[in-house]
Amino acid sequence: MFNRPFSLTAAAIATVLAGSFAGPVLAQSKATGKIICWKDKSGKVVGCGDTVPPEYQESATKELDRRGVTRRTTESAEEAARRRAQEQEFAKQKAEEQKRLAEQRRQDAALLATYTNEKEIDQKRDRELAQVDLQVTQLQVSLKNATDRYNELKTRSELAEKDKRLAHPSLADDLAKTGADKKRLEDSVARREQEKEEIRSRYAQQKKRYLELKGQEAAPAKPAPTAAAGPGTKK
Repeated sequence: MFNRPFSLTAAAIATVLAGSFAGPVLAQSKATGKIICWKDKSGKVVGCGDTVPPEYQESATKELDRRGVTRRTTESAEEAARRRAQEQEFAKQKAEEQKRLAEQRRQDAALLATYTNEKEIDQKRDRELAQVDLQVTQLQVSLKNATDRYNELKTRSELAEKDKRLAHPSLADDLAKTGADKKRLEDSVARREQEKEEIRSRYAQQKKRYLELKGQEAAPAKPAPTAAAGPGTKK
């Protein structure tokens, strides 16, 4: 029996792995009936013996019986950590997919409970679009007034630069405030227009899914209504 590890040449290691380990080594392992080979980080066998050296305690090992047959293998600490991380990631993805499927089932049930036919989906979409169109119309009226006021103040400001007698202490502040109001209203109109696009997209997806659940083919899409041009709308 031997207690200290020994290094193997590449040829000797290959012989071990082939099941033809040198006689003296196996003879010395009769007391324990096994021999352990350990590997470096690249996975290459670098030595064999009765016990794994301290510096290789976290390395991958291969245990052979006295005939040179592999009986057990262990992964390195690094491989074990990587495997656990992969298992955790897989479990996370599986849980997320199950959550997604559960949410999809909930949405499908709600969709079938809300509508009795696809026309009702179009009607609900049109009602929502009409509400947003009304808001856009009101905003455009305010925007037109703000734009007119801004243009008026801008003209007065330009004239005041040429003729100081026309200058007014609050003119610059009024122009800045009116410009800010105009910008705010423009942004509000843009947001409402974006909201309309989102409504169209949402109901198109609902309609498609509804027909899939019903096992029907989609009829030619009824176009969503387009709001008439309101005040401040460019033509």
